[in-house]
Amino acid sequence: MDERFQYKSAQRIFDDIRRIVTKPWTVMCICGGQTHVVVKHELDLALPTQLKLVHGPGCAVCLTPVETVDKALAVTAFPGTILCIPGEILRAPGSAGNLMNSRAAGADIRVVYSPLDAVSIACEHPEAEVVFLAAGFENFAPPTALALYRAHEVGLRNFSVLGQYLRFTPALEELLSTPGNGINGILAAGHASTVAGYGECEPIAERFNTPIVLTGLDPLDIMEATYRCVRQLEDGRAEVESTSTCSTPRKGDPATQFLVDSVFLQAPSRWRSFGDVPAGALRLRSRFAFFDAELRFGLENLTATEPAECLAGAVLRGELQPNDCPCFDDTCTPDHPVGPCMVSSRGACAAHYRYRRGE
Repeated sequence: MDERFQYKSAQRIFDDIRRIVTKPWTVMCICGGQTHVVVKHELDLALPTQLKLVHGPGCAVCLTPVETVDKALAVTAFPGTILCIPGEILRAPGSAGNLMNSRAAGADIRVVYSPLDAVSIACEHPEAEVVFLAAGFENFAPPTALALYRAHEVGLRNFSVLGQYLRFTPALEELLSTPGNGINGILAAGHASTVAGYGECEPIAERFNTPIVLTGLDPLDIMEATYRCVRQLEDGRAEVESTSTCSTPRKGDPATQFLVDSVFLQAPSRWRSFGDVPAGALRLRSRFAFFDAELRFGLENLTATEPAECLAGAVLRGELQPNDCPCFDDTCTPDHPVGPCMVSSRGACAAHYRYRRGE
């Protein structure tokens, strides 16, 4: 797209927002991808002073529990084990180090692009225990469900899955239920609702009287969503809507939902830096217990605590900006992260470190 056209389009949206806003509003970007776009392009700095954009808990790496990383580290200590992981989780801090340290020390840890790659590795190495680390939101669950059906189909005895997939809507309910949260509107990630559909958000918008607008990751798309959210707030409405380029279906994908529901069930979960979330995750059903790495390696009771000095939880709830944390750019940097928000390329702390360091 021509840069001049983009500039004119953005300026028009900014002017429209300034024209309609009459009260102070706080709008939360749920997705970490949104956060990086906002900070990189300084979209929040161009808004009228009455309107504040804050960053929420929408980064799966940031929210993966400490104990999940610790369990993955424990798995690598078993002889003959191959751990297959999504790339960004490699540097997520556990209680004592991270998976990158473990790999440097000789553990067989491989970055894969799909759980089906882990199934292929298990087929190629029948002498090894191959474990796939499941980390992400529920829209990442369908490929893992397919991988488990494939493993069952070929009779793989040396493949298992560790971890969980996080559910977006229960956390949003927990966030908006917190007294004094100060959040007036939500910018949600359209891609995170492709399986479940945005219809799940409608009862939340109604219950908490909070407009929710689904958006993509283009700067203009995020600004359009901001305008739509402010327009609802100024009109006294609280509905779920999408931007013109966001095509998330209301009812999601029934076939994919059936696939996921046949493998996973909703379960309570502890989100890193965020707390306990009822029905906050998808875990393997009992019929797939054979493929549960926690059971296979005896890790189901392993627990962990987070470093007290890290204020990532307050950042993920929109209560603090990253540079308000005393660790930021001091003891916590991308090379030596204390908390998960500095690890992930979509973490709020990493975005502020990269684009607004020293402000």
